[in-house]
Amino acid sequence: MIGVSSILSNWNADFTGRPKSTSDGTLFGSDKALKFSMRKYWDNQGEKVLYIKSYKINPKEGKMQPKELAERYQEMFNTEISKKSKSVDVLKNLFSSIDVMNFGATFAVEGQNIGLTGVVQIGQGMNKYEDTTTEVQDILSPFRNSNKENADASSFGTKIVSNEAHYFYPFSVNPNNYDEYTNFIDEFNGYTEEAYMKFKKASLISATALNTNSKSGCYNNFALFVECKEEEPLYLPQLDSYIEFNKQETLFSINLKKVEELIKPFQNKLENIEIYYNPITMSIITTTDMFVRKNIFTEEKLEVL
Repeated sequence: MIGVSSILSNWNADFTGRPKSTSDGTLFGSDKALKFSMRKYWDNQGEKVLYIKSYKINPKEGKMQPKELAERYQEMFNTEISKKSKSVDVLKNLFSSIDVMNFGATFAVEGQNIGLTGVVQIGQGMNKYEDTTTEVQDILSPFRNSNKENADASSFGTKIVSNEAHYFYPFSVNPNNYDEYTNFIDEFNGYTEEAYMKFKKASLISATALNTNSKSGCYNNFALFVECKEEEPLYLPQLDSYIEFNKQETLFSINLKKVEELIKPFQNKLENIEIYYNPITMSIITTTDMFVRKNIFTEEKLEVL
């Protein structure tokens, strides 16, 4: 589970610019929003990231426009893709991208019809904070808009944010999803420990690192990793529905007692259970010592007093 807080910010807007919500008004963040922050973080770290927007200048019009998937592929792997391209070669290139290795891909280009079910599956991040409101801020532009009726005046805009929201994303990791491809791709060993560790790192920092105008005020505030022993698969329901989130003044608390009850019968299958959080602003309520607690910023182990 991954927790993202949004303070006077807009973590995931709909097409009207308002924070995305369900039909009953409950705010949520889509998996695409979280994956975008991770892709952006990996890209900034110099990793190969295929599914991220990049631009080119149209030679005819001289205007900037997004690249097509085939153009992005050619840019990343320094090779053109055509109907003669071998699927094995395309797959090898795709799996060298950290986002494809974790999230999978749909690649329908030049006769290729490749669909890779990602090892990492992320659900929708529901807002657990009950007192969330939407704020609309008027913004005065320093420039006039000559197309408007009052063309002599400066134009106005709006910025829409949540006063405060706390999103919790469930996720699962199925490391065997790519095993079938090891049979025909040379030197491909499937999902790797390295790819998982890069996903784990992004889970702790990517929202905090995404410091755009609308995302300033969004940050990673919590993460829970339930890691199984090798050859001991474990299938659990989404854990976000088993936590209780509360806030008193400036201190947050997350109650994990129901999570404990759920996973306690499977302890013999578990290698590690880690909680990452900010100990200055958050308290974690548990009844056992099955969790390893760590500082989400330093990743250092925390001692329970």
